[in-house]
Amino acid sequence: MNGAEALVRALKAMGVPFIAALCGNGLDPLLAAADQAALPIIDTRNEQAASYLADAYARLTGRLGVCAVSSGIAHVNALAGVANAWYDGAPLLLISGSSPSEGLGRGVFQDMDQVTLAQPLCKHAELVTRADRIPQALRAAVGAATSGRPGPVHLTITVDALDGELAAENEAMYGQSREGDDAPDGLSDDENARALAFLAEAQQPLIVAGSGVFYAGAGEALQAFTRRAGIPVVTPIWDRGVVDAAWNTYVGVVGAASGEPDLLAQADLLLLLGAAVDYRVRYLDSPPLRSDCRAIWVGRGASPPGALDLAMDADIGVVLRRWTEAWTSAPHAAWLERARDAHRRFYQRWQQAEVPADGDGSMDGGALVRVLAAEMAAIDPEPVFLVDGGNIGQWAHMLWAGGRYPRHWLTCGASGVVGWGVPGAMAARLAYPERRVLVLSGDGSVGFGLAEFESAARQGIPFVAVVADDSAWGIVASGHDRRYAKRLSCELGPADYAGAAAALGATGVHARTARELREAVREAWARSCPTLIQVPIEPGGPTDG
Repeated sequence: MNGAEALVRALKAMGVPFIAALCGNGLDPLLAAADQAALPIIDTRNEQAASYLADAYARLTGRLGVCAVSSGIAHVNALAGVANAWYDGAPLLLISGSSPSEGLGRGVFQDMDQVTLAQPLCKHAELVTRADRIPQALRAAVGAATSGRPGPVHLTITVDALDGELAAENEAMYGQSREGDDAPDGLSDDENARALAFLAEAQQPLIVAGSGVFYAGAGEALQAFTRRAGIPVVTPIWDRGVVDAAWNTYVGVVGAASGEPDLLAQADLLLLLGAAVDYRVRYLDSPPLRSDCRAIWVGRGASPPGALDLAMDADIGVVLRRWTEAWTSAPHAAWLERARDAHRRFYQRWQQAEVPADGDGSMDGGALVRVLAAEMAAIDPEPVFLVDGGNIGQWAHMLWAGGRYPRHWLTCGASGVVGWGVPGAMAARLAYPERRVLVLSGDGSVGFGLAEFESAARQGIPFVAVVADDSAWGIVASGHDRRYAKRLSCELGPADYAGAAAALGATGVHARTARELREAVREAWARSCPTLIQVPIEPGGPTDG
């Protein structure tokens, strides 16, 4: 058994369903071992796409996503998905190839200190130059990726390590990699009592449920606690959501460029559950928050910087279940109703417009989202739904996500990246082959991954991509229109994205009206190949309305 075979055996033992990859220097032994072991390789046209595919799989499922790329610039390209996983706290493993170890540091082909480049974004990064180190290095990396606050990890493995033989007497250990950790729940009785006292004393508490709630599998625990305590819940925009159906206590997203219900400034306590202290919660600064606003943070790992009154390194699900059992105070019913009223009044502004009729008129982003949401409600109200874009992403949040934020919806994540949507849709279909996958993209965003329609078509990975085409980097253009009354380097020329998708082996469709969009979406689901539906829209975003 060589090092590559040991690596693949261990990945299969961990339940890794595929490796997203782009072939190249140093990877041949790994590709051969995966082929021999029937571990699927999902190949892409760009290393960025491979890493986005692994990242999206990890962010959708909470399980380890794996990508493998070659050396040098390939490694640099793949760091895009690693960075996305770092922002979100998603368990991702990047394996990068390398020329033989004897030439490292001496100018061998594509010589580069790949580990040092990856370290700022990774919980664990290691150079592996010996075959017998591969099993231990993999266990260390995966343990780091899946324990505490999850996150990305990296292994650069030289080709001589992948080709090298391992001692037969150690064969039993090669498949014994494990995910997760058995760390204690982290709760102390004193912290628990203080937190419950703070929550009971508050008049207007607000729960900010970040991605950490999703990765802790704590959605049901959150719903049970917030119902018992009567505390409203918000999600930071772009974080992973857990609100699969409308909750009485869920009151929308915070941090959206197009606005939000006026709740943060009213709260006298913020309970941050697996959420970052960043612009979406006003950095906990006072003002704009109340000077008497307390802040509690609960999550795994080191607490974020900020003016916290209490930080608990603990399992979010365990904490919420204990609090639900221990809660004896009256629910915050009056405050919850005021928060719900603020939620209704805010979203009513966006949702009062009617769905466009089947006429010949053109659509703006809001009209496109209304048509798409109505059509999906009739066909399949629960697709795996991905949003990749600035203006069109804001429209989706205002018009489609006001009442819930489900686990099967995926956005760019906290990084705010664009261009990940096509490989993300491939990951979604691989993760949930029995479900429909719909990605709503801007025209600028889809340009990053357009070539991946060939990858998806060739490998039989169907999904539907609706592209809102305003011939601009729309969210930037909208800002320039307001600030400068002209657009500065943010316009795009006319492009036939549907034609390009068709040329790459997928199906491409133009839909210019509400009727054509409805028909295109219905027909797309019957196909077994990826479909790009290009919809020209009038310029403007939610903040222009």
